[in-house]
Amino acid sequence: MEIGLSTPGFINEQLFKGMQEAGIKHMEVSVSRELSEKLCYEDLKCWAEKYNVNLWSFHLPFWPFNEIDISKPTLAKSSVEYLKGYIEKGSKIGIDKYVIHASGEPIGEDERELRMQTAKESLKELAGYADTFGSVIIVENLPRTCLGRDSSDILELLSADQRLKSCFDTNHLLSEDSGEYIKAVGESIVTTHVSDYDFKDERHWLPGEGKIAWQKLISDLKGVGYDGVWLYEIDLGAPWTIHRDRDLRCQDFSDNAKELFSGNTPKPIGTPKPNL
Repeated sequence: MEIGLSTPGFINEQLFKGMQEAGIKHMEVSVSRELSEKLCYEDLKCWAEKYNVNLWSFHLPFWPFNEIDISKPTLAKSSVEYLKGYIEKGSKIGIDKYVIHASGEPIGEDERELRMQTAKESLKELAGYADTFGSVIIVENLPRTCLGRDSSDILELLSADQRLKSCFDTNHLLSEDSGEYIKAVGESIVTTHVSDYDFKDERHWLPGEGKIAWQKLISDLKGVGYDGVWLYEIDLGAPWTIHRDRDLRCQDFSDNAKELFSGNTPKPIGTPKPNL
């Protein structure tokens, strides 16, 4: 698998340059709603061509939950229309994969059925719209009470339209073994978000800093025919849950992947904070 990086909270020419120097060939454009609205798409295209970085995917905005949520009946229509704008702009510079959150949270058990149905209707509309550009909507598995918290949820969401695919986030499963999840979702997985965690909550740590059995996970992905990008979704700065003596660099992701693909468990750079 080739290596990719989801933009770590910012995007500029230096990031493209650092990725090229580290041998990272693919980028997922993922920034805050505020920054995404200020993006110059022509700059992205220019930098991608200059530094030979493939614009692999675009992570559609999902925050704040009280403004963007395709599963909320009161917000679904406006959220769908809002997200269509990103699909149109991104598709015009060659991005053809759009990762989406099917919901925000919290979601009570008594409202899951309605939220699921609303999300499916939204996803079907977005899948059709993306298809007019030759692009695809990719539904990400999510933690806690969100829609997409396990393989059953994901398969239900994907059933809304045969054109929908899935993104496997390695640190979002809290109630299902990753091997069982991968086997169930199978060939629908067309991209990844790679990071480690402690099985208690999402952490977005570098592989080796948490508890994931990485060689088994890689083997499980290969077992369902996954041949997409190994795409890290980790900020360069340390989150509050872990201590690192320095910020991460693009080269750290290349070194980490080299260890993983050689059959090893990478040595941790950071130390998880106790009593999480």
